[in-house]
Amino acid sequence: MNVELRHLRALVAIDDEGTITDAARTLRITQPALSRTLEQLEGRLGVRLVARTTRSLALTPAGRRLCAHARRILRQLDDALAEAVAPSGPRPLRLVFAWAALGRHTVPLLRAWRTECPEVPVRVRRVDDPEAPLRRGEADLAFLRTRSGEDSGLVHHALVRERRMAAVPAGHRLAERGEVRLAEVGREVVALCATASTTGPELWPAGRRPATLDVPGVDEWLTAIATGEAVGVTAEGTAHDHPHPGVRYLPIVDAGPVTVHLARPAEPSHPATAAFVDFARRQLASAGAPSPAPGDNHRLSPGILDG
Repeated sequence: MNVELRHLRALVAIDDEGTITDAARTLRITQPALSRTLEQLEGRLGVRLVARTTRSLALTPAGRRLCAHARRILRQLDDALAEAVAPSGPRPLRLVFAWAALGRHTVPLLRAWRTECPEVPVRVRRVDDPEAPLRRGEADLAFLRTRSGEDSGLVHHALVRERRMAAVPAGHRLAERGEVRLAEVGREVVALCATASTTGPELWPAGRRPATLDVPGVDEWLTAIATGEAVGVTAEGTAHDHPHPGVRYLPIVDAGPVTVHLARPAEPSHPATAAFVDFARRQLASAGAPSPAPGDNHRLSPGILDG
């Protein structure tokens, strides 16, 4: 199949913009030229990639699959070209997370890497869905805590186990306790955050599941708890990364731990990926971080992690 980069760029632009007209404008070509490019790509593959009607346009399942690969291919090409002409060598290693990175271990790990490997800086960024930039080639690694979805094609490496923590309002009846039990937390309304889904109603036994409150992000989660609207259950990294004067974090003694993974695409997108994974494991072991359970390392296919 004689598929060219212009075909892939056309498909990605159509997906991004939602119309042939807007995609053509983005690519700085005419609308008829873009339509011909799409028809040529579909003809060479022998499959419909875009479903078009007089009112709407959407990628077909085959189109979505190809578009995901196209994004990664184009991003890798752009990175390779940029590195070829960059006087300083390889680009930074891009590391993303959704809620908390590695808690108290984050800064020591990154400082140690900077000392040992100063030629490869690490750029850390918070995103709502860390799996998406990994799939699109916009990130090289991600700290992840929960599993969901289908067919991510990620490889993940278990790094450390974190205790589950209850988050309650300052002044709450549980706030001065040294630790709590899951059933005590379940008597309250529990805030569930869309971008940090380490907790769901299924954490409690059937028949004893709490009322819940859905919130879109960490700020709303903290506000709902601080104002007394709800309580929360989260991983230990949250207590370190998101302290709040109106929220008290308490260990939950009868809830299993959360494993933090370092995930990467099946085909590494940066030459330092493996080195960083190995370095993180050594650093955490030397720091005495709780080791993950046996069998926590495997390739996610199907399944994703998000945390």
